[in-house]
Amino acid sequence: MDARRRRQLADILEHGERFDREVGDRLNRYRNITEDTGEFLSVLIQAVSARRILEVGTSNGYSTLWLADAAARTDGRVTTIEVDARRAAEAAGNFARVGLAGRITLCRGDARELLPKLAKDSFDLVFLDAERTEYLDFWASIEARIKRDGGLLVIDNAISHRDELEELMKRLRDSARYATSLVPVGKGEFLALSRP
Repeated sequence: MDARRRRQLADILEHGERFDREVGDRLNRYRNITEDTGEFLSVLIQAVSARRILEVGTSNGYSTLWLADAAARTDGRVTTIEVDARRAAEAAGNFARVGLAGRITLCRGDARELLPKLAKDSFDLVFLDAERTEYLDFWASIEARIKRDGGLLVIDNAISHRDELEELMKRLRDSARYATSLVPVGKGEFLALSRP
């Protein structure tokens, strides 16, 4: 990521952190990833040459921009899903301002309704950063979109909110389909690599 874009992302992150400190209701906060998580995701995308990337939980677009910047290096694209209209509109503005809107498809709506409309077995990397307690409700739809041979799933908040994610992480660890690892970056990233 070049220095200018990094400064733009730092401004978006700072705005999000300031907003989150002032807002009482957790669901109204941006709850952005950390900068080191963004760097980690960027390296992952480039390491596996991910070209089709899915994000569930856009918020104000901070994490999406990390994904899209890395996707530009793999000639890839990011599809991102956001349920909240205000956050989706802000994210769209951020995508245009940073110059990555052309790499991003923003889908506004509920992931439970939108995921089944996306092609199955088509995403090289799926990043989950939405309402953690709902993942199991639409897990079948998420799993069906992960490329079966070498698709990578990354779940944010795997250490900071481990109790909310433990059942899903156990399911992935116990599955013969995945090789898994819990990485202590940011708030904790749980990785599941789909095996053939």
